[in-house]
Amino acid sequence: MSNPALSNNPALNGKTLSADELRRIYDQPAAQTQRPGIDTPAEAGIGGEQPPVITPSDKPMTYENTISKTVLLFLIVLAFGAVGWFMPILVLPGAIAGLVLGLVNSFKKEPSVPLIVAYAVAQGLFLGGISGVFEAQWPGIVSQAVIGTLAVFGVTLLLFRSGKVRTSPKMTKIVLIAMVGYLAFSVVNMILMWTGVNSDPWGLRGVQVFGMPLGFVIGLLAIFLAAYSLVMDFELIQNGVRNRVPEKWAWSAAFGLMVTLIWLYVEILRLLAILRGND
Repeated sequence: MSNPALSNNPALNGKTLSADELRRIYDQPAAQTQRPGIDTPAEAGIGGEQPPVITPSDKPMTYENTISKTVLLFLIVLAFGAVGWFMPILVLPGAIAGLVLGLVNSFKKEPSVPLIVAYAVAQGLFLGGISGVFEAQWPGIVSQAVIGTLAVFGVTLLLFRSGKVRTSPKMTKIVLIAMVGYLAFSVVNMILMWTGVNSDPWGLRGVQVFGMPLGFVIGLLAIFLAAYSLVMDFELIQNGVRNRVPEKWAWSAAFGLMVTLIWLYVEILRLLAILRGND
C-alpha cells in the first residue's frame, strides 16, 4: 500500500543532488533504499554506507511521460473492466492475479512493462466485476465512487502543488503502522467471513458502534491512508524528475499511482455500499 515499487529506485526518493554527487554515490557499494524524509543512512538504521543513486539520464523521466504511461495503464484497466463488468465470474481470478502481480512488481529491482501491463489487465477484470455486482444492487454507486475517487485525487494533487501538503518522517511512520494495522484487520475479517464465524455480509465492518457501522469508521481511515499514499507518490515522482532518473522509472511511477488509486476507489465503493445498505 505504500508503493515500494517507487522506492526501489533510490533516485526517486532522495533529495536533489548535483551530478558529481550522484556519480560519486553511485560508484560506492550498494546499500538499502532510503525512505522519504530520512536524510542520512544512520537515521534509517542502515549503517555507514550511502544508498546507491542512479546517475542523471540523457533520456530522463518527466512529468509528461509519467502522465502518458499512467493514462495508458488506466485505459487498459477500463478496457478490461468492461470485460469484467459483463463477466463477473472473472472477479476472483482477476483479484488473485492482481495480488500476485502487484507483489511481484512492487519488489522488482527494475520495472517490467509486461508485468505492469498484466497487473492492469488483472485489476481491470477485478474492478469491472465487483463494480458490476455493486451497481446491480445499488444503482448509481459506481459513478458516485468514481466521482469520489477523482475528487480525493484532485484535492490532494492541488494541495500538494500548492505546497500545503507534504510528508514528514514522523507522520509517514504513523501512516505505515496504521496501514499494517488495517491490513491485519482486513485479513482477520476475511477469515471470519470465510469460516462463517461472522455471518454479516461485511463481517466486522457491519458491527454497530455508537449507532454507526464500524465499516464507516474503518472506511474513512482507509481513505485517509490512501490520500497520504498519494502524497508519497507525488513526492517520489517529483524527486525522480528532479534527479533526472532514466525514463523507464516512469513506468514504476505510473504503477504506483495505479495501485493507490485502485485502492482508493475500492475503499470508497465499499464505504458507499455499507452506508446505502444501512439506509
